[in-house]
Amino acid sequence: MRRIRFTTEKSYWQQDIKRREYAAAFVQGGALIITLSRLFYHSLLLGVLLLPLDFIYIRQWERRCMAKKKKQFQMQFKDTMQALAVALRTGYSIENAMSETLKDIKVIYAADTWIVQEFTQMNRQLRMNIPVEQIWQEFSDRSDQEDVRNFTAVFVIAKRSGGDTVSILRNAIVQISDKTEVKREIDTVMAQKRLEFGVMSMIPLGIISYMYLSFPEFMDVLYGNPAGIIIMTICLGAYGAAYWLGKKIIEIEV
Repeated sequence: MRRIRFTTEKSYWQQDIKRREYAAAFVQGGALIITLSRLFYHSLLLGVLLLPLDFIYIRQWERRCMAKKKKQFQMQFKDTMQALAVALRTGYSIENAMSETLKDIKVIYAADTWIVQEFTQMNRQLRMNIPVEQIWQEFSDRSDQEDVRNFTAVFVIAKRSGGDTVSILRNAIVQISDKTEVKREIDTVMAQKRLEFGVMSMIPLGIISYMYLSFPEFMDVLYGNPAGIIIMTICLGAYGAAYWLGKKIIEIEV
């Protein structure tokens, strides 16, 4: 039975997020809210009162975490398909090739990774004489991944048409591998931009923290009075808007 966390219906990727990861994100979000409250309003109490906003942070963190797990799964699926292609090339049938592929990926990945769990289940279904097309279709529905859907569609059509199934599948695997490699190269380039964005995002908070700690008398005029509260609220809003826009720019889908 899957664990119930923040939503009643959990996606394939939400189920892979562990409780300790949620707990760490909750602490991180709470610390961020309290820090911003302290720096912009010189009020620890306000930060405590705004802690319910931490759930908004967790939702955003959850989305980023799922995107990361999807990318990891794409690489796992690519490696699995390459192992499957090798097995098919040596003359195994698709059913036996899946069994050999499971042995190979167990050497590469831990037993608790999604791809190992899925192929373990798929091989178990094969031993129960469930049609291999149905097994792949169920895997495609669970993962809801484009590469898995594409491969499954090609596989089902090749099986039903009675053509050279092995050759067709090998060609499909090559295309999936090439596509995944292109995505990985793009993500590598974007990783540098994300790092630069993270550093730039910390500069305004660093400046305010420096002024707050080193020259408190200059910051006192911004705390505890209506004009100061309005100015700091505008600054916080501008900072938040700039951060949101920056995240939208660098978080492109590839």
